[in-house]
Amino acid sequence: MRTALFVTCLNDALFPRSGQAAVTLLRRLGVAVDFPPGQSCCGQMHWNTGYRAETARLARRFVEVFGGYDAVVVPSASCGGMPAEAYALAAEGAGDAGLAREARELAPRVHELTAYLTDVLGVEDVGAYFPHRVTYHPTCHSLRAVPVGDRPYRLLRAVAGVDFVALPAQEECCGFGGTFSVKNPAVSGAMNGDKARHVVETGAAVLAAVDNSCLMNIGGRLAKDGHAVRTMHLVEILARTREDGPMPGLPLAAGELTR
Repeated sequence: MRTALFVTCLNDALFPRSGQAAVTLLRRLGVAVDFPPGQSCCGQMHWNTGYRAETARLARRFVEVFGGYDAVVVPSASCGGMPAEAYALAAEGAGDAGLAREARELAPRVHELTAYLTDVLGVEDVGAYFPHRVTYHPTCHSLRAVPVGDRPYRLLRAVAGVDFVALPAQEECCGFGGTFSVKNPAVSGAMNGDKARHVVETGAAVLAAVDNSCLMNIGGRLAKDGHAVRTMHLVEILARTREDGPMPGLPLAAGELTR
């Protein structure tokens, strides 16, 4: 099976460790993953703000770069949902029936990372070790646009040494929403404040999610309010093994202190 990593432009520019962790994890699980250098933005910000023709051009780029692969793995529910959610519609709006057809053919082969691990590879215990207290924020896209269900929780609970604690009001939005946080800063800020407060209530050392955009938003609020909670993409936790040992700078989970 020819498999490619679509790292997303946000991860590539701001969170490269998530992409590196995805490659490390996939290779450990026996996947020969490629990283096509011609990949670009998924076009979500264009689509959400009404730039449909521009979205169609980015859809064309995506199809050209990834069309020859059997599977495309995306460490983001937000960006991973674009091929199925928008590409065919954008192509039809641009009058490109051929692109719409190609986009529909490719969309089922595009997988959010946790769905790829559990559904395609059929694994939950990926051999990870992370002896720290962790809570998890299910992002809006992972709940609604690309419903990943309990897959991230199953993967996280299978991590050796982890002390997982549920996040209160977990299904509430963090307030980011792309341009929503720019157009509605007061409402967005209030939502983000609530989310950060709930994170702190868990006593977790790490907040995980499958979208770095939301982690960036929540992490910024946590830092601004003086909290030491670290934000990490779930794949960065799953990529760590006993050979890596505990994460530097993080307190050990209670169960690990007695070992």
